[in-house]
Amino acid sequence: MSLDTAAIVVLEILNSITILVLLALGLALIFGMMRIVNLAQGEFFTAGAFTVLTAVRFAHLPLWVGMLLAPLVVAGIGIAIERLIIRRLYGRPLDVMLATWGVSLLLIGLITVIFGAVTQGIPFALGNFQVGRYSYPEYRIVMTTVAAGLMLGVYVLFRYTAFGRRARATIANPEMASAAGINTPRMFMLTFGLGAGLAGAAGAIMAPIVGVVPTMGVLYIARAFITVVVGGPVVLVGTLSSASALGFIEALISRFSLFQIETAGHCAPPPCAINIGGSAFFGQIALLIFAILLLRLLPQGISGFWRQRR
Repeated sequence: MSLDTAAIVVLEILNSITILVLLALGLALIFGMMRIVNLAQGEFFTAGAFTVLTAVRFAHLPLWVGMLLAPLVVAGIGIAIERLIIRRLYGRPLDVMLATWGVSLLLIGLITVIFGAVTQGIPFALGNFQVGRYSYPEYRIVMTTVAAGLMLGVYVLFRYTAFGRRARATIANPEMASAAGINTPRMFMLTFGLGAGLAGAAGAIMAPIVGVVPTMGVLYIARAFITVVVGGPVVLVGTLSSASALGFIEALISRFSLFQIETAGHCAPPPCAINIGGSAFFGQIALLIFAILLLRLLPQGISGFWRQRR
């Protein structure tokens, strides 16, 4: 394997990890911390993508403005759902699953009625950069940078701020937190809204590279849940570790078959393009199998295993 080919493979592994982090970060708060099985999380992702689509195509705003609006809009949707539905169902996990499934179907229906059932694309101006003979999209590097910033921001928020301390206290022991003067309903609302907003941000960030369609959330929700569950009880660190392991496996299985690495005798003059269509399906199957095996060996997830060792 040549050096430029190896560099492209490393970049694709990093891209797979980035996508899993983006998908799982909001769910890590709602499911990992709050223990709410939110089956509408994929539709929060979809709502973020359609917010960007609306901002760019219909409001004629710059792409970055739409991306900033998306988490705010979806956080508002999440807060409304928490206030109207979820707040009455805490401690009733099966009822929450049924309710959020209904919300998921409702959001898909509303988005389909408004925008139609067609797949739409969002244009953006960034091009490619050269890696030896190959060209690689600059936007994927931007995605990785933004994902790292979001992960760091959420960690700092919950680790070092008064809001984070109150939120963690509320989730750990609502009765004790309430007795200490914390407005626990408000903290649940804001935490759920933050998780929804992060899903909206993920949808906005990924919208330029995927087809925007009302059912797109269904394609990503399973990978988000797998990443959070494999991560274990230490939510953020576990999610990052899980995304790194699963993204590495997914990339190794799928990305080698996605690339058409040509020999010097068969490749057109540089730069050689990368074929990114084909058998990503096998990478996702490998991710699922690896996750099952990992949970069989580490029932508490990756971070749960670290905690036991300590």
